[in-house]
Amino acid sequence: MVTIYDIAAQAGVSAMTVSRVINNTGKISDKTRAKVKRIMEQLGYVPNQTARSLVLHQTRILFLLITDINNPFYTTLARGAEDAANKNGFRLLFGNSDENLDKEDEYITTILMTRADGVLIAPAGDPSLPHLETLRRHKVPFVLLDREVPGIECDVVLGDSKEGGRRLAQHLAARGHRRIALINGSPSVSSARLRLQGYQEAMKLSDLPGEEGYVYETSFGPQSDLSGIEAWLDGMSLLPTAIVAGNNVLAVEVIRVLRKRGISVPDEVSLVCFDDLGPYSEVDPFLTVFAQQAYQFGYMGMQMLIERIQDREGSGPWKKIVLPGELIIRRSVANLPDGNSEDRSAD
Repeated sequence: MVTIYDIAAQAGVSAMTVSRVINNTGKISDKTRAKVKRIMEQLGYVPNQTARSLVLHQTRILFLLITDINNPFYTTLARGAEDAANKNGFRLLFGNSDENLDKEDEYITTILMTRADGVLIAPAGDPSLPHLETLRRHKVPFVLLDREVPGIECDVVLGDSKEGGRRLAQHLAARGHRRIALINGSPSVSSARLRLQGYQEAMKLSDLPGEEGYVYETSFGPQSDLSGIEAWLDGMSLLPTAIVAGNNVLAVEVIRVLRKRGISVPDEVSLVCFDDLGPYSEVDPFLTVFAQQAYQFGYMGMQMLIERIQDREGSGPWKKIVLPGELIIRRSVANLPDGNSEDRSAD
């Protein structure tokens, strides 16, 4: 096995100089650095990452823990996080909790075992607090994405969920819809609570009554209850003319349920949602959405995390970034100019 002493002997420098080149520390001329790197490549030298981490107290490994890898919002977010990590010389490991607290807990253990330098995490919800406290107890820096958790102060990157909920519902009201329903994530998730608040505010501003049973709460991720969505719609004596979906995953499930019942979007029920459908939206732009800056969530969150890692004492107070979204109007909303529509029962 090639060692730094073999490289030093062939390059005519000290082992300390070779070590400084490997770890990118100290003052070394560009000529010497290039020579050492060339000999490293010729000899096929591979740095001992474990030994380096013990010396530098860093593994150069970061962890991204998200809640639903199948959601285009999170895949785009992951791209942004990876780009920022690579730009700064870090490797990135991924985990997917599926909005499941037990699975999230297992990943926290994995993060500690791998001695990751920091974590970018979209928490499953408010009950994630003990997991975040575990990271803090072990002095692992972290930044929250998309969701806040009451009881923990930290850096966080959020979207404007309340504004999005308000604008989506107001868009429907402006198109003449009076019976507007909301299918949303769990109330234990901060973004879901804010989207509900925005929806309620829009209904009030538009002088629309909140119909009983028109708000349904499930999960944002793959564990959303499809049978529950079906029962919710089947239990309505009068279908809404429009539905606001708390995210794109729920919007797709609503479309499936409606089509199963022979109900078309938007001819019979209009639909809008949070977050775009990623590359799929370019093939057939259909859904009207409140699009969030998914890539920037990941990129900016990773930059904030690396700043904390590199200067833990001098990074200043906790930072909270709220990224604005954009209402993108497409073909999933029908116009009801007079504010009335033919009543249609759920069955």
